[in-house]
Amino acid sequence: MKISEKLAQAHSSANPPPATFSFEFFVPKTSQGVQNLYDRMDRMYDLNPIFIDITWNAGGRSSSLTNEMVYTSQSTLGLETCMHLTCTNMKVELIEEALQKAYQSGCQNILALRGDPPLDGSESTGDFKYAKDLIAYIRKNYGDHFNIGVAAYPEGHPEERSEDNTLHYLKEKCDAGADFIITQMFYDVDNFIKWCAKIRKIGVDIPIIPGIMPISTYAAFVRRAKWSEINIPQHFLDVLDPIKDDDYLVRERGTELVSEMCDKLIKSGFVNHLHFYTMNLERATIMILEKLNIIEPVKSHEVIGGAELPWRKSLHPTRSKESIRPIFWQNRKYSYITRTATWDEFPNGRWGDSRSPAFGDIDLCAAELLRQSPKKAYDLWGTPQTLQDLSDIVVSYLKGELKSLPWSDGPIGEDTSLIVDNLIKLNQKGFFTMNSQPALNAIKSSEKVYGWGPKNGYVYQKQYLEFFCHKDLLDQLVHKIDSFNGSQGDSSSSIISYYAVDKNGHLSTNCKDDDINAVTWGVFPGEEILQPTIVEKTSFLAWKDEVYRIFTEWISILSSNLIEADKEKVDGFVKLITNFSNDFVLCNLVNNDFIDKNETLFNLIQELDTPVL
Repeated sequence: MKISEKLAQAHSSANPPPATFSFEFFVPKTSQGVQNLYDRMDRMYDLNPIFIDITWNAGGRSSSLTNEMVYTSQSTLGLETCMHLTCTNMKVELIEEALQKAYQSGCQNILALRGDPPLDGSESTGDFKYAKDLIAYIRKNYGDHFNIGVAAYPEGHPEERSEDNTLHYLKEKCDAGADFIITQMFYDVDNFIKWCAKIRKIGVDIPIIPGIMPISTYAAFVRRAKWSEINIPQHFLDVLDPIKDDDYLVRERGTELVSEMCDKLIKSGFVNHLHFYTMNLERATIMILEKLNIIEPVKSHEVIGGAELPWRKSLHPTRSKESIRPIFWQNRKYSYITRTATWDEFPNGRWGDSRSPAFGDIDLCAAELLRQSPKKAYDLWGTPQTLQDLSDIVVSYLKGELKSLPWSDGPIGEDTSLIVDNLIKLNQKGFFTMNSQPALNAIKSSEKVYGWGPKNGYVYQKQYLEFFCHKDLLDQLVHKIDSFNGSQGDSSSSIISYYAVDKNGHLSTNCKDDDINAVTWGVFPGEEILQPTIVEKTSFLAWKDEVYRIFTEWISILSSNLIEADKEKVDGFVKLITNFSNDFVLCNLVNNDFIDKNETLFNLIQELDTPVL
């Protein structure tokens, strides 16, 4: 969606916020830095920014990485993204390639910039001299598809000392087809407000978005102000100079100063949106938003008809109608989006078409499914030597002491709280849990943790449990399930349905090949019943391939790269995970009686006679 449209929508609602906000991120220099930034962007998604933008680094790998990051933020993270695009020293072919990639990823917002001139003082050798030339090119070739932003300099441009000329150049960019303005950082709020009045006077009426630079350390504060050639108001210096050696206090007092500045901006009437230069950090920005009292984390997983879903929607255009997902990838959104990106028939009403030659090919996923560097993997999980060690790792995760597992991208969610004690007990007995959800019966759609969908509705869930079970216990588990189903009156009704598969694909199940089991659904006034989360055979087998490959990668990155652990520990770890992959089967159980207690599946497993640990 276009930024100008999102801003208009947000501020024309019945109860508009005092201000909306957005975040800028720059392209990190290392691959692990990129991965860590994705994690940070993922967390900051929950603050509900109107959009994010990603800076452009012209030339070589860094520029293509901008496009890749735009694709990931739009498609996987579900963040409305604006791509910076500079044109200095850029041939039209490179500009067109960047625009095409942005177009294909579903990005509809470009911040059109001239960029820094050649360092040797020579003229640009590219096909564009000014940002207005880039804007004209975009409008000529893409019409109104892109919302175009331009940069502005409230305290003047370093290369142009005439204020009248600077305003004239801004007006030219706006007349060429700009839709919104994002300004350079500043701290002199009075000067900024006067500048806003001047640009309105010359006929510029598009949204003005002030660039806000949080203060994290004194040295960075002074360095950035000097580099940008902006004025630091005396009262900023009076507060920060005496405490400049105390980073913690500088951030606290800096937050107060910048928050006061933002509050004055909002009250000026010229501004209703704040754009934060995060510098790829989060705490200083969040502190300002908290101080302004404009953080209101909300779910915004919107689908056609205005309904929210219990998982994050991709903003990629080819996935805009996606309304159903298998539950197996609930904690693996990166690999799920990547795996399904090129399935021929996706979406086809429920899932990818298994007849497609692309379906289920593990190579469709990212080159590395384990989203951690060797050092990070070692720091998080060490080199477990026994099943007890492995159990302890999962239990630590369930207790919130670990932020991820090899098979789970993020920390444990609040929605697990109803069953977390039972999950811990299972892992302590030697059943290694992967994914789960509690049963819910008619929870209001507005409920904070479990609610989703339109207002005044009710949501439901069947209890779902996914875990690894030792192969020697599988027959006993299946017998327990069959006995339970039979005790309910008719063993063919499968009150508890299950799939169990080993590394080699040997499958046990009481479901038919074409069974599709909705495990989450919602009922809403005047709407069709939505069934956004399913369990079915084909996707379960595709997930099986992925999860066993995760174990292979875990072995690979530690055994080939780990320096801090000695060879004996690495060898013990390799033996453990290899044996685990060979000896344990992946199982999922669904209790189709959604009004039953959440203890049913756990009690059934706890009754098994032979503990593994």
